[in-house]
Amino acid sequence: MEIHKLFEMMVKYNSSDLHLKAGQPPVFRVSGQLTRMQNTPPMNGEDTQRLLTPLLSEDHREILHERGNVDFAYSMAGIGRFRCNIFMQRGALSAAIRKVNLHIPRYDELNLPVSVARLAQFEQGLILIGGVTGSGKSTTLASILNDINANRRCHILTIEDPIEYLFHDDKAIINQREIGIDVMDFDDALRSAVRQDPDVMLVGEMRDAETFETALTAAETGHLVFGTIHSSGAPQTIGRLLDLFPESKHEQIRTSLAFNLRCIMNQKLLKGANKDVPRVPALEIMFTTPMVKKLIQDSEDNKLMDAIKGDKEHGCQTFNTALTDLYRRKLISKDTALRASPNAEELRMNMSGISTSDGGGLM
Repeated sequence: MEIHKLFEMMVKYNSSDLHLKAGQPPVFRVSGQLTRMQNTPPMNGEDTQRLLTPLLSEDHREILHERGNVDFAYSMAGIGRFRCNIFMQRGALSAAIRKVNLHIPRYDELNLPVSVARLAQFEQGLILIGGVTGSGKSTTLASILNDINANRRCHILTIEDPIEYLFHDDKAIINQREIGIDVMDFDDALRSAVRQDPDVMLVGEMRDAETFETALTAAETGHLVFGTIHSSGAPQTIGRLLDLFPESKHEQIRTSLAFNLRCIMNQKLLKGANKDVPRVPALEIMFTTPMVKKLIQDSEDNKLMDAIKGDKEHGCQTFNTALTDLYRRKLISKDTALRASPNAEELRMNMSGISTSDGGGLM
C-alpha cells in the first residue's frame, strides 16, 4: 500500500478525509461517516512511518520533531491537493488528511434557498454564518464567494484554517491565505488583511473580541466581510458576539451591528432521504431589515425570531420553514426534520399546512 494510492481512493470515492494510525486500517470519511478500508489488516507504527515519511520535507520533519505535529499542503499531479496534519500519538506517526475540493458547488447543487444568492449582491457590510463544526458552513461560503468571483471585478481575500476549496480567478482576483502555511498565525493574517486592498474578505471564525472588532471595522470602512461563528440561531448569535465584550461596550457594538450587519445565517447539515443527496443543509436566515435593525438597537433580541417569521418577503426564514420545505421536496425524512427542529410541535403544525404568524397566532 502506498500513500498515493490512498489519495487516489479518496478522489474515487469522494472521501473528504483520510485517517491513518497504528492499530487500524486506513479510515475514510465518506458522506460524513467514518469507514474502515475493507480487506486490509491494521497498520503498525512501521506502516504509518513508511506511508507518511515520503510526504515530509526536511523542514516538516524538523517541525514534527520539535512540536510533535506539522501542518502542510501536498499536491499530487492529476489527482488533487491535500491538507495534511501529521502528528505523534503513543510513539507512532498518525495523520488526518483532508482533500481540498476543486469543484465548488452552485447554490442549486447544495439545495440552498434562493435568498442566499442575495448575499453575493451586497457591496459592503458584515455577513455571519453560524453552526457547529461539520455543518457545511465552509461549503456554503465557498458557493457565495464563487458567485461573487464569477460576477464582480473585485479583490477577494480569504484567511482559512485550513483551505477547503481552491478558487480560480474569474472576474475577481482571489488570494487565499492558509494559517500555518502562508502566514504564521491568525492574528498576523488579520492585522495585515486590510493593507492588502481587499473588496471582499473571509476572516474565518469570530473567536474573540479582536477578531470581531477587526471584521466590524472592515465592514464599516466599505468592505464586504464574511465570518463564521459557533451559534444555533440569530438571537443567540447576537448574544454570543456581545459576550466577547464588557457590558460597557454593548451599546456601541449594537449600534455598529445595526448599521453594518447584513445577514445572519445559521446552518445544520442533515441526512438526506436518498443516496443521490446524502446530506442536505437547512438554514435559518435573518436579513437586517428595518425591523431587525430596530430590535438590535433596542436590545430586544427576544423578538428577533418573530421578526424572522413575519418577513418572508425579504428572504428571512426560520429553521422550521426550511425543514418543512426540505420535507415537502422529499429531500429529508419526517424523523430527520423533527429531530433537527428547535420546536418540533410547531414543525408538525407547519407540515400539516398550519403556520404560526409573527404574533404567535394562526393564519
